[in-house]
Amino acid sequence: MNEPDGVRLQKVLSQAGIASRRVAERMILDGRVEVDGRIVTELGTRVDPDNADIRVDGTRVIVNEDLVYLAINKERGMHSTMSDDRGRPCVGDLVEHRVRGNKNLFHVGRLDADTEGLLILTNDGELAHRLMHPSYEVPKTYVATVIGRVPRGLGKKLREGVELDDGPVTLDDFAVVDTLPGKTLVKVTLHEGRKRIVRRTLAAVGFPVEALVRTDIGTVNLGDMRPGSIRVLTRKEIGELYKAVGM
Repeated sequence: MNEPDGVRLQKVLSQAGIASRRVAERMILDGRVEVDGRIVTELGTRVDPDNADIRVDGTRVIVNEDLVYLAINKERGMHSTMSDDRGRPCVGDLVEHRVRGNKNLFHVGRLDADTEGLLILTNDGELAHRLMHPSYEVPKTYVATVIGRVPRGLGKKLREGVELDDGPVTLDDFAVVDTLPGKTLVKVTLHEGRKRIVRRTLAAVGFPVEALVRTDIGTVNLGDMRPGSIRVLTRKEIGELYKAVGM
């Protein structure tokens, strides 16, 4: 007698770390689980975990164990590439020493060598592409130390738009965090990814950047990660990234 195709849905949810099988069964019975766009309420349902689009409360569940999702706090002076033919320190060196099987990882949101902060690395090509594509408008937040004292009204000007040599840029948000002697600490949020866009935008309104740190990509936050450290994204963070780009 042939075995039925697929794996029981509650087992897939349990193996993905969503909940125990008993709790997963209750989720199914309560109508909280979708498979390929259809709410499933039958406990005998079997699915192909490699191909099915499974969601709990609307958030996608990642069940492919070959997919890797990492957050890195890139140090200043390190290049965002996975390798560097001139022997300069790069993100690939960091991953090679900390993570096995670092092949085919994409970095989401390149940072220039002088900028530190959050990078996402993944081998999920479609997610990486969408996160980087401006049409999905995934916000990225930076904290910048700029030269000079920022006047009132600058935020309004930046939100209305500034003309750069490669076209206009509009910030989603701008706030003064702190004032220092001769300097100002500001927080900037935007969804564009043009080269050195934050530095060029602030310089265009008269405030050159002395130091720059990216703190957020979407809902993923740098938190208390030390420079040069790596962590695996949580299931919740991965699900929120998928949701942000309509996957």
